[in-house]
Amino acid sequence: MQKEIIDLTQLLNENITVYPDTLVPTFEVSNTVEKDGFTELKMTMASHAGTHIDAPSHILKNAKSLDKFPLDKFTGSAIVIPCQGKNEITLEYLQTFEDKITMVDYVLFYTGWQDKWKTKDYFDDCPVPTREAATWLAGFILKGVGIDAFSIDRIIPADIVTEGNLPNHHILLGKEILLMENLANLDKLPNHTFTFQCFPLKIENADGSPVRAVAMINRKPADKR
Repeated sequence: MQKEIIDLTQLLNENITVYPDTLVPTFEVSNTVEKDGFTELKMTMASHAGTHIDAPSHILKNAKSLDKFPLDKFTGSAIVIPCQGKNEITLEYLQTFEDKITMVDYVLFYTGWQDKWKTKDYFDDCPVPTREAATWLAGFILKGVGIDAFSIDRIIPADIVTEGNLPNHHILLGKEILLMENLANLDKLPNHTFTFQCFPLKIENADGSPVRAVAMINRKPADKR
């Protein structure tokens, strides 16, 4: 078997799509080889820029930050659940994947929103789990849930966030099920389990962090005869 690594991460730059009313990243060359003998970038961005991971402390008071979790929390087996074309992800639909969900550490939702990245359509409401579906998911022993869109909840301006309008965040993070958002290339993954990794930067008290999310799958080597 040959191991293939698929990048599930959006490229970070100053032109990325950011959540409504949040900081747009900036990257400034602060040193150059010609002037200083080395090149260095000054980066200014929020902890939830680009493809990133949410800690419980992002939403819940006195909850764990990312640096309080062991490294094992950020790697494990995963499946992708196709949700493109749906208005919402219902409990009844998720229950058709119950046997697979019981066998993995991560559930990733492919909505097709990854194809809208860096367009105005990325701000449209994508299919997200209903409160009932999120509550059901929270009953599994999962390390994380991911999506190829801004949020596992409906998009609302950042300045009016309340518990009532981010129910899935509260339900899942309340069970220490981490959330991965703005994933990419979920359409390239097979209909079976694979290894998923989403290691955050080691930042003290991090409520979130950009990640280099990847999937690792086994491919049969091509017949060279």
